[in-house]
Amino acid sequence: MSASMQTLFQKQAPLLIKNFQSHGFAAFYCPTAAAAVQQTLQLIPPDHRLSWGGSATLTELGLPDLLRRTYVTLDREQAATPAARQECMRQALLCDTYLMSTNAATVDGELYNIDGNGNRLAALLYGPKQVIILAGMNKVVPDLAAAEKRARTVAAPLNMQRFPNRTPCRQTGFCSNCNTADSICNQFVYTRRSQPAGRIKIIFVGESLGF
Repeated sequence: MSASMQTLFQKQAPLLIKNFQSHGFAAFYCPTAAAAVQQTLQLIPPDHRLSWGGSATLTELGLPDLLRRTYVTLDREQAATPAARQECMRQALLCDTYLMSTNAATVDGELYNIDGNGNRLAALLYGPKQVIILAGMNKVVPDLAAAEKRARTVAAPLNMQRFPNRTPCRQTGFCSNCNTADSICNQFVYTRRSQPAGRIKIIFVGESLGF
């Protein structure tokens, strides 16, 4: 990443943090991925049971492997059967700390997310004692309209490339607002505030991460 981009992110961070805090989020800025990992670990009590949603950002940060070694985890990737995987996803809604990323974050201090099964967003909304969101600064957009556009036309088509699903964006790379059985754009959630205050914690990372 260029020095100019690093400088830009550093200058954007104070207003971003201020606005998210004003919306009840606990908000942090870390200039590097390594610093973001350390900040994440500082936020998780040693006795917490953890889980996380499917996230390219968490994978790029190396967090799943680190957390498996350090904490008791509910890890759907280690489930032996499809039924066990589904049950793990259900139990994750009652974990102590849930980790995820976000499809978009606005400068005003709001989140916008799209989900396929809804398990990630269910945890965001209610259940886990705390939710920790890690987001590269590439996911920051000016307003809610830009957030929805990013989630639908950037994040969703990129995310779909990981799956064998037969959707138009899997083939063309562009969103066509499809209504196919394989669509991963089924749940749309706009998060205006963290309630209770501080339950949702967001760590912005001064790098380009995830989708």
